[in-house]
Amino acid sequence: MSLRKTIGGGRRRAVTDDRRPRRRGQGELEALVLSALREAGGPATAGWVQERLGGDLAYTTVITILTRLLEKGAVSRERAGRSFAWTPAADQAGLAARKMRKVLDAESDREAVLASFVTGLDPDDERLLREVLGHARAPEDG
Repeated sequence: MSLRKTIGGGRRRAVTDDRRPRRRGQGELEALVLSALREAGGPATAGWVQERLGGDLAYTTVITILTRLLEKGAVSRERAGRSFAWTPAADQAGLAARKMRKVLDAESDREAVLASFVTGLDPDDERLLREVLGHARAPEDG
């Protein structure tokens, strides 16, 4: 069970029953920041993202997360006065595909990795993959 407790500076954080702050899962903050950026409908500042997430995160933490996302190619940024405005580089499907390509690129035996991936798909996903590949190979109507 999680409780909310006010800690130094009036900030509120989720705590567990033994009163230690709950540690977020790997990538959870990045996902929250990306979700907020998608809701913005256009470029958004780190301050806007911080407010959107409820102010539980320090501004510097939001900047760190955005910078990491920039390094991963998940967001882009443009100057906005003395700051930056941030935009997601792709939708959720595009980001997932980028992660999949990164994993594949890190392996030496691409054929084995792809074969293992495809043989592990459930029948519906295999059918969907075949359809997508069929559309990708079909000549365009001209």
